[in-house]
Amino acid sequence: MDVSQFDFSLPEELIAQTPLRDRTQSRLLVLDRKTGEMDHRNFTDMLSYLEAGDALVINNTRVIPARLLGVKEETGAKIEVLLLKEKGEHTWEALVKPARRLKKGTRVSFGDGRLVGTCTGELEEGRRDLQFSFDGIFHEVLDELGQMPLPPYIQTQLEEKERYQTVYAKHRGSAAAPTAGLHFTDELLEKAEEKGVEIVNITLHVGLGTFRPVSVDDVESHKMHAEFYQMDEGAAETLNRVKAGGGRILAVGTTSARTLETIARDHDGKLTASSGWTDIFIYPGFEFRALDGLLTNFHLPKSTLVMLVSAFAGRENVLSAYREAVEERYRFFSFGDAMLII
Repeated sequence: MDVSQFDFSLPEELIAQTPLRDRTQSRLLVLDRKTGEMDHRNFTDMLSYLEAGDALVINNTRVIPARLLGVKEETGAKIEVLLLKEKGEHTWEALVKPARRLKKGTRVSFGDGRLVGTCTGELEEGRRDLQFSFDGIFHEVLDELGQMPLPPYIQTQLEEKERYQTVYAKHRGSAAAPTAGLHFTDELLEKAEEKGVEIVNITLHVGLGTFRPVSVDDVESHKMHAEFYQMDEGAAETLNRVKAGGGRILAVGTTSARTLETIARDHDGKLTASSGWTDIFIYPGFEFRALDGLLTNFHLPKSTLVMLVSAFAGRENVLSAYREAVEERYRFFSFGDAMLII
């Protein structure tokens, strides 16, 4: 399967640079994955597509200020670091620019030495293992020195860090936000619960596996990097009860979808309390065993996320929806509008 099959034309001016003042004021394109029929609504209208007994699965990961700007202690050369995942006590796998300057044993200083990272391992694709030394509590130092790791297509400075967090963000560890969840407010989630919808929390810490560009021509040749996920017993029991009662499981975002399908794949189709690392790659031909619906944003051309959505709703349906979204001037990517696939 050629990657070019997931390409589409997108005018640059449709890439949302800033979040809307009101989280719930985004537009919503509703796609029927069986018929390909579409409807144009506002995001708050999504409640009308939910029914009592359904489950809405949200990813409660919290983005850390994972972008650090520092200098090599030996030469003063500038180094940019993006923390990807914690591998041990104060040891992180990171994406480094320029990686060629960071050899094993090299020390990088951040904030005039308040935080120092020592390269302990050289990995592929510009990644390095860094062991950090500092005074105090790591995440407090990181909160002060780090920046929110906004995607490269966003050129505007974010005025409020919390706008790149979901209102239910809880467990620190992501290098990027699960952006489908950015549209929700506490009030909207409460209205869903009042309607009889179960709100189920799971965790997947977004790392390189989700947003790394596809650099191969053949889809099957692309390899995902592993990301940490977790679902507790209460979440599993709720989801199994929903399924048994004839309700639907709707994932908020591709990260929630990947977590659910990982667990279902590894437990013979059952949703079981578990945690671990997933490198699941979902593209057309994948057999879904957990999902009944998906809320997602509009993704980059030829990305693994477009492939996942195409696997769920059909490539032609998705590309047709994307073409219509462009014609209707929807806002794209992280701070953009949403699509509900049911």
